[in-house]
Amino acid sequence: MSVNQKWEYATLPLLIHATKQILDQWGDDGWELVTVIPGPDGNAPVAYLKRPKSE
Repeated sequence: MSVNQKWEYATLPLLIHATKQILDQWGDDGWELVTVIPGPDGNAPVAYLKRPKSE
């Protein structure tokens, strides 16, 4: 990884009954989970992900 690594980010709501499957799919696509926080309504959590940006 170079010093000038650029990143792209994504946010997605997580369905409690399918959290692992959702995160596994995004992980297979090269995304790394950064954090999970409560969503704006306080119920559904939101995942924040990143992956190296293609040049």
